[in-house]
Amino acid sequence: MLRKHAWPLAALFAVGAIALSACGSTGGAAQPASQPSSDSGAGTSSEVQPLSGTARSNKADEKAGDMAPVDAPAETREKWVSLRAASAGELNPVVINGAGLTLYRFDKDSADPSKATCNGDCAVTWPPVTVAHGGKVFFAGIKKDDIGVVKRDDGKLQITIKGWPVYRFAKDTKPGDTLGQGVGGTWFGVTPDGRKAGPAKPVTPPPASSDTKPATSATVFTGKNFDDFSGDNSASGITGPGCKDIRGDIKSIQPSGSLKIWSDAGCKGKSLVIDEDVPDLAAIGFPDGIRSVFFG
Repeated sequence: MLRKHAWPLAALFAVGAIALSACGSTGGAAQPASQPSSDSGAGTSSEVQPLSGTARSNKADEKAGDMAPVDAPAETREKWVSLRAASAGELNPVVINGAGLTLYRFDKDSADPSKATCNGDCAVTWPPVTVAHGGKVFFAGIKKDDIGVVKRDDGKLQITIKGWPVYRFAKDTKPGDTLGQGVGGTWFGVTPDGRKAGPAKPVTPPPASSDTKPATSATVFTGKNFDDFSGDNSASGITGPGCKDIRGDIKSIQPSGSLKIWSDAGCKGKSLVIDEDVPDLAAIGFPDGIRSVFFG
């Protein structure tokens, strides 16, 4: 869940900012907000719309948002933002945007309450990840409740993860670049739960929670880390009830709740109950992917 002062995305922001010096400027403070009522990933506020899945699986305009040209108007670039758990260089996991660029957090910011302190020249080197009022935020491999926004000094809404404002690094120019990692001893890639990114650690499948509602749908990806963008990778949706076979070489999955996955068609072979996004099925014991799932 979000920390006490980190507010959810589908939120209305009151006027106000708290001054804080860093990078030669002041920072914005998170504002009180109403809690979204939807469990599907779609926000109820007209301010910002969080949507489960990737930009492509949600059929976003690929000439806007994270994919817009650098010289595109702000209103085009801020139509949508994509947050996806992935790997980049030695960082695993780390959050990337819709263009595959690594996202970072800044030690001089704060997460509780959320405050963004990189402004002016600092924000030229480290562009904040901002989204327009009414814009869409796609997410995969990140818990919805860990995503929020903070109001910057210029009034723009900056994305936060577990309360930490997130940024790009201007010198990162292509997917996989992590040139911002460790800069000044204060900049680090951000993990899906807001921590500082580092090398991969052994993965242990988490136990399924008894409180999680059964899934009614799922999105499966032929690429690891919910990748439906690079190469021939793609995503497809499946819905219940009952046993459903899956075609293709599936490497990651994003269920809407608790779901049983199987190594073979017809819900046979090795199985495991999952209740959260799985960025790499091989890491939880399914090196050949999955061939079926069971809803119910």
